[in-house]
Amino acid sequence: MPSPQEYLFTNTHEWLSQKDEFSVIGITDFAQDQLGEIVYVDLPEVGDRFKAGQPFGEVESVKSVSELLMPIDASIIEVNEELNDAPDLVNSDCYGDGWLVKVEYGDVDLSDLLDSDSYDTHCSEL
Repeated sequence: MPSPQEYLFTNTHEWLSQKDEFSVIGITDFAQDQLGEIVYVDLPEVGDRFKAGQPFGEVESVKSVSELLMPIDASIIEVNEELNDAPDLVNSDCYGDGWLVKVEYGDVDLSDLLDSDSYDTHCSEL
């Protein structure tokens, strides 16, 4: 499945969707497929601040536990509370209801992020 054209991606399989005043972050379809059935998601608290590349949580599947890495310098403004009771939303709708966090950011450098075509090429080489 091709990655959404309007999103940006990391080499570590997080996606970022920019909105007017915030961004939404999740894991990619490739990542959720590789992880298998997701059974638990550990997310930060509202107000927590992270630098780009810093771990901000974990996703636990039947296969493994994987760290989530923040794509940009940002502050958490909302976490997806639905994942507490239904972590499998990440599997069924990773670009929709399975989002992880919403963040607020200032002047950030997006040059390290990949567009959808570059991300899809990256995944095909793995």
